[in-house]
Amino acid sequence: MTRKNLISTDEFCVHHNIEFSFIRNLCDFGLLQTVMVDKTEFIAESQLEKLERMLRLHRDLDINVEGIDAIDHLLERMRDLQAEIISLKNKLRLYEDE
Repeated sequence: MTRKNLISTDEFCVHHNIEFSFIRNLCDFGLLQTVMVDKTEFIAESQLEKLERMLRLHRDLDINVEGIDAIDHLLERMRDLQAEIISLKNKLRLYEDE
């Protein structure tokens, strides 16, 4: 992973005016992974959208990290179920065409 695909956690916290402890709590709950490079902690660009979504939940709805964890789990479950529904619909179409 190149450094250009990483965002410094310090930079993210300053830009979004949040405490570093929020990032640390998300990492402790397994909701976010950070990368250490030269004693500096970074967030992968691929995780930025998820992190900003969690930040909005925290700020706008005043949801704590435990609640964010529950919401993330439910959203992941919902995505899995939607994928399963699509798969089952595709299989059903095979039998309907006969």
